[in-house]
Amino acid sequence: MAVHIRLSRAGAKKRPFYRIIVTDHRSPQGGRFLENIGTFDPTREPVHFLVNQERLSYWRSKGALPSDTLEQLLKRQAKVAAAAADAAAPAAAK
Repeated sequence: MAVHIRLSRAGAKKRPFYRIIVTDHRSPQGGRFLENIGTFDPTREPVHFLVNQERLSYWRSKGALPSDTLEQLLKRQAKVAAAAADAAAPAAAK
């Protein structure tokens, strides 16, 4: 069974909200999934992106592949976290 990590759309018309799910690649977008590991809300300011990193690394170690869109979101989150850590480091040194 090929397992993928992808976004599953929820929410009302013109108010998208996404769940980050682990699923068999043959399941439809709103169909069955193995586990819900996070959420993504692009309508909030700032954008709300929450992922359980422990479960994400677990599923990746088992061979699950993230979708292209989710991979971009994860890279963006890593950049933001690194920038926040860099900004906090000089302030802590003072």
